[in-house]
Amino acid sequence: MSDSLSTLKSAIERLSADQTITNAGEARRTFLDFRAALTRGEIRAAEKVGRDWATNAWVKQGILLGFRLGVLAEMSDGDVLSFVDKDTFPARRLTLADQIRLVPGGSSIREGAYVAPSVICMPPMFINVGAYVDEGSMIDSHALVGSCAQVGKRVHLSAAAQVGGVLEPINAAPVILEDDVLVGGNCGVYEGTLVRARAVLGAGTILTRSTPLYDLVRGEIYRATAESPLEVPEGAVVVPGSRGVKKGKGAEWNLSLYTPVIVKYRDEKTDRGIELEEWLR
Repeated sequence: MSDSLSTLKSAIERLSADQTITNAGEARRTFLDFRAALTRGEIRAAEKVGRDWATNAWVKQGILLGFRLGVLAEMSDGDVLSFVDKDTFPARRLTLADQIRLVPGGSSIREGAYVAPSVICMPPMFINVGAYVDEGSMIDSHALVGSCAQVGKRVHLSAAAQVGGVLEPINAAPVILEDDVLVGGNCGVYEGTLVRARAVLGAGTILTRSTPLYDLVRGEIYRATAESPLEVPEGAVVVPGSRGVKKGKGAEWNLSLYTPVIVKYRDEKTDRGIELEEWLR
């Protein structure tokens, strides 16, 4: 971390710890420097160190500080869109220099979200503050990238996919989608789930901390622990499944509960099935 970012980190931590902010002007200037660094991708809510991911709690502190400093303000985008929100987190105004393809139709990216050049945003979609979306990814119609979610390179979030956000507790890991992940339509990835590179989530798959993931190929069951989130292995192909209830009325009534299931690992046939995605970029 550079000296300037180290100084910024210390200032954010100090302001976050203050019960009362005595110099609002100075605090706002510090926050605006922080928000600009977030938007440029110079800082992020989580970073990969080797194979592991580390959460940067101070970045979440900075975002929460922005909500604390902000006041409600009327905002508008010409004559088409008007809204009321904290003035510290307005919608981003993109220019050609950003090299982000934003198709018209009601999409929004908040200031403090990093969206790399070559990302495609289909209408309507929303990228929240603290999110990080890397090069070549596509955020499809009605898709959500929540607060602090980390999206790698060449990821496709299909229509209506939801990537959950997290701000509190500040040490909680955000949802992470590594490079080349395909998230099918109407999927939900929540509560710090880590989806490793090249995994494929079939349409309608839901992943949370409390959801066990059954691997039919390797004969394993993956679960979140107190120390680590649910993790989808690299290249896994996951689809919605069910498991029978073995006790009580559930068994008597022959009920089943939802669970995600790994049915295969990515191969040439899987790659051929999704290669048309590249044409959309």
